[in-house]
Amino acid sequence: MAVAAPFVFQVRLALDMALFFVTLIVALWAFVHCVLQRSDAFPAIGTLPKGAWLAILGVATVLNALMLPGFGYVNIFGMIAVAAGCVYLLDVRPAMRDATGGGGSW
Repeated sequence: MAVAAPFVFQVRLALDMALFFVTLIVALWAFVHCVLQRSDAFPAIGTLPKGAWLAILGVATVLNALMLPGFGYVNIFGMIAVAAGCVYLLDVRPAMRDATGGGGSW
């Protein structure tokens, strides 16, 4: 029974690290996409201004990247970062693509 404990912790650590990197990639992807968009397109699709989205995504990304010691790799900051990134990527990004002509894979 004592042999299973280290294995369980290794698996949990691997899963936590994978989730941490996924949340960080989602938050960074949303932030970079927001930076590259025109600021006049945001009011055209009826969403928050570009500055507000940059602040939300930037703070979420920084909090996720810092990962305070003792809280583990998956915590509330990671969940907030992935929620903000997913809202941007699944709601604002498609509307932005429609409003700007839909060019490119971004």
